[in-house]
Amino acid sequence: MLTGAQYLDSVQDGRRLYIDGERVEDPLSHPLLAGSFRHVAAAYDRMWRADAEVGPYYKIPRSNDDLRGLMNDISTWDDLSAVTSSGLMALLTASARMSDGAEYGDYVTRIQKYHQYCMANDLRCVQAITDAKGDRRLSPSKQDDPDLYTRIVERRPDGIVINGAKLHITAAANAHELVVMPTKRMKDGEEDWAVSCAVPVNADGVSIVNTTYAPRGDDPDYWPISSEENTPEGLVILDHVFVPNDRVFLAGEVEHSATFAHSLGLWERLGGTSHMAAAADRLVGFAQLIAEANGVASISHIKEKIAEMIIYATLIRGCLEAAITHAERTPEDWVHPSELYTNAAKHYGAAEFNLMVRHLHDIAGGAVLTAPSQRDLDNAEVGALVAKYTRGKEGVDASYRARLFRAIRDYTADARGGWWLVTNLQSGGGLFAQRIVATKHYPMTAAKREALRIANFPEPVTAGTT
Repeated sequence: MLTGAQYLDSVQDGRRLYIDGERVEDPLSHPLLAGSFRHVAAAYDRMWRADAEVGPYYKIPRSNDDLRGLMNDISTWDDLSAVTSSGLMALLTASARMSDGAEYGDYVTRIQKYHQYCMANDLRCVQAITDAKGDRRLSPSKQDDPDLYTRIVERRPDGIVINGAKLHITAAANAHELVVMPTKRMKDGEEDWAVSCAVPVNADGVSIVNTTYAPRGDDPDYWPISSEENTPEGLVILDHVFVPNDRVFLAGEVEHSATFAHSLGLWERLGGTSHMAAAADRLVGFAQLIAEANGVASISHIKEKIAEMIIYATLIRGCLEAAITHAERTPEDWVHPSELYTNAAKHYGAAEFNLMVRHLHDIAGGAVLTAPSQRDLDNAEVGALVAKYTRGKEGVDASYRARLFRAIRDYTADARGGWWLVTNLQSGGGLFAQRIVATKHYPMTAAKREALRIANFPEPVTAGTT
């Protein structure tokens, strides 16, 4: 296992990073990126064990209890460790779904060896899946620029060359490896776009253009959460990137072009649900704390909103538990979560998230945005008056109450809050994708049969009876 210091050394590898229109010469000292690297390094140190050969994020669950433990761990890990686990499990899931065809044997072996390689070197990986797409109405082969979907532009005896871009890649700048996957099912004639492979972040031809919600200021008291935990989003550009054969996992087999996206969706949605469950408890905690500080915790409509938030948090955990309890076993004798419960959980958590945040803001009040800073409270001239007029109920001083407001703002109503709002909705695919998968795996025939039974239809009855 790497230490945090070793991780920081490992990312000083010549990677091409950009932000705000400029090339980043030293990412470890850049004011908008350095914090994200320190955050990942701190996670390496937290999980480092002298007696451990590999990190827990490489564990393959072989029982329901293993899967439950993995989900409990993911909810406490940093984003990059969780993404690494989900991404590598997605690759292994894809390999399991291809393993029944002898023609895919090389790909299956390469994926298994790649997992071993990442584990042996304690690497962090991100999944590069969302293409630029151009005109969304048109298929990859019909675009005016064929690179708008990542594609193979040259096939060599020793590997392939790819062109394209991958959007919305969380923590791409911080990772060691990019796991490229097709964004959708490809059709006959679109073989060049059916490509999956692994690319080092510092490979020739790779550039990453970053955005971030990291604070553009130097006051950690004003940004108590995002100053410590922030993650950039990367637009990954792949400009004639050579990929050797041992890192190629799909190269033209359109029949499995969607296998990778579906596998990644399953593990990303389960990991996302695990994080949402933990976040839901924090929203409840903030709501109760600020209600108590404001002296309104016993008011009926406040209690009602908090009760609804409690139900939200509990149902997410219930669906997460159901996804684990109904896990399915692979031919390789490890388990993956239930498609039905995973997608239902992710859909519910994302669809209702905005309402829960609205409840929190409604309970807290406008000071979520307008609470004075600690520097104002400490000001020799006006601080005492600021404290006098911004205190809460008796026994709740202004500093404590203002700190709560600033934490709520930073968590839910500032740059990080906006990032989180969109990420909850879009991670693992949007709500429509989750509805499709949940519908596909729902036992519809059994539901129809039960409805017909209680309606006293004569037996036998077929599924299509009207």
